[in-house]
Amino acid sequence: MSLSGVEPVSSRAPELTGPLMMNQNWRDLTFLHWAVDPDEVAHRMPPGVRPDTLDGVTYVGLIPFRMVGAGIAGGPGIPWLGSFLETNVRLYSVDDTGRRGIVFLSLDADRAAVVVGARAAFGLPYRWARMRYRKSGDVHSYDTQLRHPGTRAESRIVIRPGARRRSTELDDFVSARWGLHVHWWGRTLYVPNHHEAWPVHDAEVLVLDDGLLASVGLPDLAARPPDHVAFSPGVHTEFGFPGDAARPRRS
Repeated sequence: MSLSGVEPVSSRAPELTGPLMMNQNWRDLTFLHWAVDPDEVAHRMPPGVRPDTLDGVTYVGLIPFRMVGAGIAGGPGIPWLGSFLETNVRLYSVDDTGRRGIVFLSLDADRAAVVVGARAAFGLPYRWARMRYRKSGDVHSYDTQLRHPGTRAESRIVIRPGARRRSTELDDFVSARWGLHVHWWGRTLYVPNHHEAWPVHDAEVLVLDDGLLASVGLPDLAARPPDHVAFSPGVHTEFGFPGDAARPRRS
């Protein structure tokens, strides 16, 4: 552990301790990121959490993907409910104990029951959307139209993956995240997860016409090209149960 209490970013996940809460398969995932001043997003963090930084900046991510076969604990995927499309807008966080994680500004999904359940159980900002994913040859396209009450926004992302690459420091910074932070019922919780290192590919953005960033209060980002682009065929991940983010980490 470093003197600051923050462990160096590593693509190797710590093992989960205790029972599993759920397992998920994330497939055909695109990473789009914009560098921002940490002060611009610090107010979006839960209590006890601050923006994590790399070379003095933090990042806002726009991440579309397919959820396939999500299951309870270590069990098999739940029919219908366990597979859906999702696009999330997220920030990168570190808490006062040094745990690195993700803070979600939005998670848009095309399963209304998933949206209602995740909002009720964990306070995560899920929103219902009409979504479509298509693959034509080597081109992947993701379309989102929000159906969430009081919010109108659309997004279209089209990318062409290239060759697999050796993960860069920035690739690891945005992908080697072993939990999420969320403020719920008066506490900041940390939900741990475990997955193998992401297989990362080069990718070319063919179309980026996005309103989801603006819908969460970041209207200027999509007007400029992203600072980081990558594609991954995906990973299998397992989640532990939430714990108090202020609780010291085990050695």
